Amino acid sequence: MVLIHYPKCTTCQKAKRWLEEKGHTFEERNIKEEHPTYEELLEWYRKSGLPLKRFFNTSGLLYKTLELKDKLPTMSEEEQLRLLATDGMLVKRPIVVLDETVLVGFRENEWWIQLR
Repeated sequence: MVLIHYPKCTTCQKAKRWLEEKGHTFEERNIKEEHPTYEELLEWYRKSGLPLKRFFNTSGLLYKTLELKDKLPTMSEEEQLRLLATDGMLVKRPIVVLDETVLVGFRENEWWIQLR
């Protein structure tokens, strides 16, 4: 299990604590220092079964500055994935990467079901 997070993010801190309290062992990766590659994002997107928009940090400053709310609907999946790969701060976090699936954003009930 890999936890991809931004250490200063309070939701990421909460998710990390939750994983530790449940006894999960995981590798950590700082999304700002080592942002996901296009290939990783493509793999995670496919594994997750989620809409691609869920991978965007829609509450982030960079998302708003780039006016992505208006631009994303006109972009192809490839363009969106390539854009996400340019800056880890565009990516929704935390992300948990497992062998069979990927969890995006901390939703305790969803994590509980997937990580029993």
